[in-house]
Amino acid sequence: MKLKFLILALLMIGLGFFNSYAQSCNCEENFNWVKKTFEENDAGFQYALNVKGKQAYEDHNKRILEKIKTAKTLNECAPILYEWLEFFRSGHIAIRLTNQNSNNTNTAVATSSNVNYDHWETLKVNLPEFEKYLANKKEQDLEGIWVTEPYKIGIKKVKNDYVGFIIESGADTWKKDQVKLRITHKNDKLFSTFYMRDHSAVESDKVETFGKNALQLGNTSLKRLYPKLEDDKDIKAYSRIIEAQKPFMERLDDKTIYIRIPSFNVSSKKAIDSVLSLHRATILKTENLILDIRYGTGGSDSSFEEIIPFIYTNPIRTVGVEYYSTKLNNQRMLDFISKPEYGFDEESKKWAKKAYDTLEKHLGNFMSLNKFPVSEEKLDTIHEYPKNVGIIMNKNNGSTDEQFLLAAKQSKKVKLFGTTTHGVLDISNMYFVPSPCKEFELGYALSRSKRIPDFPIDEIGIQPDFYIDASIPKYKWVEFVSGVLNNK
Repeated sequence: MKLKFLILALLMIGLGFFNSYAQSCNCEENFNWVKKTFEENDAGFQYALNVKGKQAYEDHNKRILEKIKTAKTLNECAPILYEWLEFFRSGHIAIRLTNQNSNNTNTAVATSSNVNYDHWETLKVNLPEFEKYLANKKEQDLEGIWVTEPYKIGIKKVKNDYVGFIIESGADTWKKDQVKLRITHKNDKLFSTFYMRDHSAVESDKVETFGKNALQLGNTSLKRLYPKLEDDKDIKAYSRIIEAQKPFMERLDDKTIYIRIPSFNVSSKKAIDSVLSLHRATILKTENLILDIRYGTGGSDSSFEEIIPFIYTNPIRTVGVEYYSTKLNNQRMLDFISKPEYGFDEESKKWAKKAYDTLEKHLGNFMSLNKFPVSEEKLDTIHEYPKNVGIIMNKNNGSTDEQFLLAAKQSKKVKLFGTTTHGVLDISNMYFVPSPCKEFELGYALSRSKRIPDFPIDEIGIQPDFYIDASIPKYKWVEFVSGVLNNK
């Protein structure tokens, strides 16, 4: 399962929208195709309709169609198509260009844009003089030289606002001195506008600093390059955690060890398993274990399967999913067999062929591909240590992250800490199909959980056992969890 929340903001990072349509597909034609394809094939369409009502859906269609009729370019059309999809859920949906990496549903890959931005607003700053000015400032603020790949950005105060200008750019759509971002004051609160690779604006009311060298503008993270200021040890530790690309383990004290897992992507499985294997002896003789999965990416259930034995106390029950059988949906099983990029071995291909044959016999129906609706995992060993396991989570965790939490929280050793998760799990197993003019792909879901409607996760999330409120800074969450586990 792949996490697909905030997909539009991510989509705009590398979207590089075409300035006009290829072939003859206009926005209304594309909308009609998206609507028909989704209605006929998405596993969550009818469920959302039942929950929200037919009238609400008709009103939504009418409002979106009015917007669609005003869209003249793909740049204007794609966000409206995505807005239509958001009626059904906030995750496991997508509109993405065809020139993107189909193996990663969490990011959009940059494409060259044919739009000319030479007349974009600029802020010309003498860089040596600016650096000298920064070095001599007595009180540092957001002014400085920052980096967010692939850009080096100067931020200078202009009147009461902060303006970010390009110093160096790794994208052909941005040139030196062009204004890349703005941070403004409104009613004693900071707001940001960050211009994406295609120069589209993403606005946010979440402007946060972490220590002196990290700046968060909505979903965009920046690191200060100059002047480099000294952060205290807690901020440094937090920066290391959040910026980590690979899992790692460290000892916090004699009774507590900490493991950071940035992602459950299938590509991360080997690294996760390696950390667990390398530190197996330490884990199994230490009283407290903290697992930090904040800001996760979703991924594959296989990536967390080696964690379960360390925290297991009793059989873990997992409610299965049902696949919605249509000609289009069942094609994915054939894709598993014929397309090397899925990496299916011969045994897996046999499973896919059997699944395809089963689904084809039940077109228009939901079908389980497992013998039993609920699976139960029983292990032979219950380890004495760790005795207490704290898992740290937040709003950015969804999909596979939530599947892991549902399994882990069944252990008597485990407590969940943090905030409610994102809530994108009930409707899952994404599939991408090309639009008629091959300009973009529609991403929708093939399966629904048998938990619904009795135990929904979508739009609700998973609640923590210990809510970490806003009075506790993010860089102190690990300290808080350690204190609870150690009865401090």
